[in-house]
Order: sequence, then structure tokens, then C-alpha cells
Amino acid sequence: MNRTYEIMFIVRPDVEEAELDKLIEGFSANVTSGGGEVKNVEKMGRRRLAYTVRKFNDGFYVLMNVAAQGSLITEIERLAKIKAIRDTKVKRSAQPIAAPVQAPAGAPDADATSAAASTGAHTEEEKKPVAAASNASPETVASVV
Repeated sequence: MNRTYEIMFIVRPDVEEAELDKLIEGFSANVTSGGGEVKNVEKMGRRRLAYTVRKFNDGFYVLMNVAAQGSLITEIERLAKIKAIRDTKVKRSAQPIAAPVQAPAGAPDADATSAAASTGAHTEEEKKPVAAASNASPETVASVV
């Protein structure tokens, strides 16, 4: 049994008209692929929001009248919630890669460390973590190193 539902969603005001049409087509495709029918799509235009949402004071309102089963509407709501959760998370690929910090060439500690490494000489302090790690479990080794 199909019922008539009204779906209203608000789009960011900085979205281009072509992207808005693409978004509406995406919603319509979800409804029709799920066995529903889009009766009417009304672009209500840019309107003022009751309160600021993500630094926006207004948004572009869209109203859709849909004839569908309740299970389809539940699925559309679920997809919207998943997208909202994904949008709140920061993508690691979008973050800049940090450059490794290098010690100044004239630092006395850097010269002593490089000299010890080139001659193969190690101090007693440098040997302790390795000796302790050789008798430890893999988890301890990872925390020591």
C-alpha cells in the first residue's frame, strides 16, 4: 500500500543550481528505484533558517511529494543519516602530510649521535631498551620502540 509523503530538505546556500538539480535527481532516482513515485518537486527557494546551522543563516528549501511504501521512506532516512555521519568525519587523505623534523646540522647532540652510529659504538643507555625488548612480548616491543 502506497502512501503519500512529503520530503523536505534544505541544501547549503552556496550550492550551484546544476548541483541542486543533480541532488534532486538523485533523491528521485532513489524513490523510483525503490518502487515509489515522485508526484511533485517544488523548489521553494532560498529562505532564512530559524537559527545558524554550520555557519549558515539561510538555505535552499526543496519539497518533494512522494507516493511510496513506508519501508522506502525508512531507507531514504537511513541513507540521509549515514551521509550526515560521514560528513562530520575528517578524511585523512584531505589532511596535509607533515614533513619530518630535522635537527640543525651544527647541534652537538646530532654530531655525537652520527659519530657513534658511523663507528658502530653504542652507549650503555642505547643497549638497555633493546635488551629489555628482546625478552618482552610483541606488544611491549612495539611500545618500547
